[in-house]
Amino acid sequence: MADEPAPEPGSSRFSSAVNGGKTLEECQDMIQRSLRIPMVKFLLKHLEQAGCGIGDRFIKAVHCDKQIAGGYARGEGILVCGNHMNIQDEVNQVVIHELIHAFDDCRAANLNWANCAHHACSEIRAGHLSGDCHYKRELLRGFVKIRGHEQDCVRRRVMKSVIANPYCSEAAAKDAMEAVWDVCYNDTQPFDRAP
Repeated sequence: MADEPAPEPGSSRFSSAVNGGKTLEECQDMIQRSLRIPMVKFLLKHLEQAGCGIGDRFIKAVHCDKQIAGGYARGEGILVCGNHMNIQDEVNQVVIHELIHAFDDCRAANLNWANCAHHACSEIRAGHLSGDCHYKRELLRGFVKIRGHEQDCVRRRVMKSVIANPYCSEAAAKDAMEAVWDVCYNDTQPFDRAP
């Protein structure tokens, strides 16, 4: 897999906060706090059980030039964009979401992030299982819908992420998401059911 480019969560790594975000030091402290919440502990335990234990520097704060919250890159770990974080809950959500990607990468020996369907599947799972699309979060984003908000949110966020993959056009991203939706949305591992 050395020929696969790693996703680029951010390009430069400065320690100053912008746009009300946190400094790298503040964000790193927030990451340490997130390691104590039950869902993060659960995911870390299951990564370890799957044979993919992580080291102390697996989750790190970085400065991101792109307008993203963070990302997972095989071989690098989880990067949290400190300059785009304002509160602890945002850091917690990024860590949980990206740990689900790390779990998928660990358990699937042939996961290829350049493959639109593979990428879409992991995004579907992360969006569905992480709580990213909880009703309250959607209200705060300005999306108000009584029924079906969670699946609409997951679809919207999957498309945004997969389109950012240089190997996936918008049409390819949509086709991939639709092709794997049922299987991936219903795959709740390592949870017994969707949290």
